[in-house]
Amino acid sequence: MVLAASGVEHDVLVSIAEPLLSDLPAVKRPEEPKSVYVGGDYRCQADCQNTHVALAFEVPGGWYEEKTAITVTVLQKLMGGGDWFCTGGVGKGLYSRLSLRILSHYHQIESFSAFNHIYNYSGLFGILATTSPDFASKAVDLAAGELLEVATPGNVTQGQLDRAKQAAKCKVLMDLESRAVACEDIGRQVMTYGERKPIEKFLNDVEAITLNDISSTAKNIISTPLTMASWGDVTNVPTYESVSRKFHSK
Repeated sequence: MVLAASGVEHDVLVSIAEPLLSDLPAVKRPEEPKSVYVGGDYRCQADCQNTHVALAFEVPGGWYEEKTAITVTVLQKLMGGGDWFCTGGVGKGLYSRLSLRILSHYHQIESFSAFNHIYNYSGLFGILATTSPDFASKAVDLAAGELLEVATPGNVTQGQLDRAKQAAKCKVLMDLESRAVACEDIGRQVMTYGERKPIEKFLNDVEAITLNDISSTAKNIISTPLTMASWGDVTNVPTYESVSRKFHSK
């Protein structure tokens, strides 16, 4: 159990918590089972005019592999994406790779975004697309192509990387302006690392990421088994085997 708070003096928090929690028994932290990633394919045919499809791979090591986790955070900002119609006005997200290379050219695609979910021992990184059913196969091809592109050295520029670094740092700093988010961050870090690491360490780690880090991390991720998930009109979603071969062809 971790008690976390933001915006209160430590001594005041202790004075409130101690009478409420001091009689709880001290127990040894149980060993957490390690995550086992297997990949796979899930399809759900639903009454929907669109096709939603995700391609994802494992982020090995999760938060316990800090360098990989932080590189993936920057990689997600680098690839970016979003909705075809941007409610934030013209230019919002314009410079991310998926916005420039996909959303600006294929209006059959309603949204096309990179995502990442990091847990203690594992994580997921991939692309989520929403498209018209007749364009589903092409959208999957485009997603696979973009993931392969960033895993190939020389396909990402220093300017793109610098922009992604700034975006990652801005997102974290803006989120931490919320006391609720800061409180959650304290709790999560103490549960994972046994301490809260200073924000300066995260900012320095982000700044230290190189182009080689991006391509090598992406290559390592897409070498893991593919996870595919689709919902809606899934009639034209390609087979799992055909998509997996794009990444794991002998």
